[in-house]
Amino acid sequence: MPEERFETSHLPDKLYFRVKEVSTLADVPPYVLRFWETEFSRIRPKRTASGQRLYRRKDVELILHIRHLLYKKKFTIEGARRYLAAGDPETSVQVDRKALADIESGLRDLLRQLDSPATAGPDNPNP
Repeated sequence: MPEERFETSHLPDKLYFRVKEVSTLADVPPYVLRFWETEFSRIRPKRTASGQRLYRRKDVELILHIRHLLYKKKFTIEGARRYLAAGDPETSVQVDRKALADIESGLRDLLRQLDSPATAGPDNPNP
């Protein structure tokens, strides 16, 4: 069953979002956003000269992803942090399958060499 994904298509097409906008989009109070900034180092809003937070689109997408993990998937903060650090599980599974296929191919080649009667070795010094 495919994993339920968080939705980002409803985000306005703009470069920066103020904390109130992000709070409304993510449906969390501003103090939760400030707390998540301390827990997830990848959330790094820019600051205006007056100190107001300006979130980039990638920050907002990450916040929506974090909200999805915490509120929908019921992850703990530590669990969400680990999940995000590990990257996309679909990608890592594909990489692991490719690595396994490469290992299998190498082992088959080695087995063919070992089964070959012309293979030199301690029992057969002259191939």
